[in-house]
Amino acid sequence: MPGNIRLLTIQGNTQKLDGGAMFGHVPKALWSQWLQPDEKNRIHLACRALLVQDAGRNILLETGIGAFFDPALKERYGVVESRHVLLESLSAAGLAMDDIDAVIISHLHFDHAGGLLSAWEPGRDPALLFPKARYLIGKTAWERACQPHVRDRASFIPQLQTLLAASGRLDLIDTEKSGWLGENYSFRYSHGHTPGLMHTVIRTEQYGLVIFASDLIPGTPWVHLPVGMGYDRLAELLIDEKQAMLDYALKHQAYLYYTHDPVVAMSHVSQDAKGKYSSVSELTFLS
Repeated sequence: MPGNIRLLTIQGNTQKLDGGAMFGHVPKALWSQWLQPDEKNRIHLACRALLVQDAGRNILLETGIGAFFDPALKERYGVVESRHVLLESLSAAGLAMDDIDAVIISHLHFDHAGGLLSAWEPGRDPALLFPKARYLIGKTAWERACQPHVRDRASFIPQLQTLLAASGRLDLIDTEKSGWLGENYSFRYSHGHTPGLMHTVIRTEQYGLVIFASDLIPGTPWVHLPVGMGYDRLAELLIDEKQAMLDYALKHQAYLYYTHDPVVAMSHVSQDAKGKYSSVSELTFLS
């Protein structure tokens, strides 16, 4: 049975990315009704983490993009803030880096794992943060990060993999369960966005099942089944996997937790008589 698990929204650095890239084959005339672009055709995106407090443990699901980029790359990738917002958000929740017992990373693209690194400083290499935490990462996602395809090579941070491997606290996952996490946690995997994308499923008393959707469903506009990203590796596979995730959420009345939605942190989904999926029971913040 689920114990007294508490979930908190933890905001990371925000980002502005090209709306066409984020919505793939969807025409601008449609996606601009969902998220308003700026003068450079960019849409505002969150890089939202989830803090799970469970039996004295602090478990952080993802770290967002962080602030590790130098100024030129920060501008190129649309990172809004220069400071490490994730650490500020943790501090506002009463936590320091040393208080985090585990960090679960769905995949190692920089907008999900960059917050593991310290903020950029001139003349200094970034350092690995959360010195007492174990790092739980899917084995297949790890292998992809270590040997990326030329198409997605720029999405990874080579020095991050080196630092994680040297930490002695890396836990590669290729199963449905983790003995350390316990029975209230399980993992689902998808491969359409990137090989081995790992979705953490948490059983709670307050919310029932909560699924960390990550880039399979980055936010509420992507709940609509045909909508994907130009960054996705295999568009048709992603849609099939998304449908399986949405059907699973419907069957179990589960919440989906979104990393990139600029407003909504978590929602249920519904399906109408024509089979269209929609976001319902939207929550903007968990505390």
